[in-house]
Amino acid sequence: MITSMTSSLTKKALWLAPLSVAMLMLAGCNNSATPVETTEADAATDAPLNIKIATESSYKPFSYTDADGKLIGYEIELVDALCAQMKAKCEVISQDWDGLIPGLNAQKFDAAIAGMSITPERKEVVEFSDPYFHTGIILIGKKGDDVSVDALKGKPIASQRSTVASQYLQDKHADADIKLYDTQDNAYLDLTSGRVRAMMSDKVTGIDWLKTEAGKDYEVKGQEISTSDDAMGIAFRKGDPLVAKFNKALAELKDNGTYDQITGSYFGTSSTAAAQKAVAANDVKEVVVVDKGNIDADAVIAKEEQTAAN
Repeated sequence: MITSMTSSLTKKALWLAPLSVAMLMLAGCNNSATPVETTEADAATDAPLNIKIATESSYKPFSYTDADGKLIGYEIELVDALCAQMKAKCEVISQDWDGLIPGLNAQKFDAAIAGMSITPERKEVVEFSDPYFHTGIILIGKKGDDVSVDALKGKPIASQRSTVASQYLQDKHADADIKLYDTQDNAYLDLTSGRVRAMMSDKVTGIDWLKTEAGKDYEVKGQEISTSDDAMGIAFRKGDPLVAKFNKALAELKDNGTYDQITGSYFGTSSTAAAQKAVAANDVKEVVVVDKGNIDADAVIAKEEQTAAN
């Protein structure tokens, strides 16, 4: 009987030992920081943020590549300044225009900056920073050609797809023969080859192209058209805390003069907002509210991917 009882106690002790160790470990965990506290502590460290930012590299002068294939342009310099202000490590990569919003929501990168206008359709699937630039759209045609915004019916007119310019054409000039392209460069090629009669373009990129050798025989037809979607912002996934960080950095760059310095070096003015107001007051032929029933292609793709994922 004693032997049997001793054996039973021994077995019980062996069974209790792991439990005691587990309880001691649990007690130790209860004395340490909670997961939330640990996360907050990590966030409070000086470790720099690592951010991957996508752009479309054929949108001169906003973002494009030099002869060595290096990304350059207004938005690239602005991103560099924003990341320096946040003390963040940023990698900027080139991405096809149509893949910017889908790639962002698929977590291939953390943000997208590519002359992207802040439209209601895009705001349904991504979140934008505060605006960093304002612009309008223009019609470009060959010098001497009588093509005009008021007479586009039946004429082949080029534009980059999923842009405010192409949306304007589809909403206001659906009777034109609208040709949509994956990049601005391809649209320019068809314009100079005579395959299209004119091109509807963002004002800044269009005027920049007119200064090149390829654009020397072309001109702006009529006046700039201002739409309700002429503000550009940096796109993020919805709810991303990076939005607040970038907004804070952008405000700081405006306060310390860095924003005006970068903007002025590209566009000859220290305030794009002031320039836009001047254009609106003196130069704009019409102010157009684009039909919101026409959804951008990239927004549609993003919404379909989100639906499939859910």
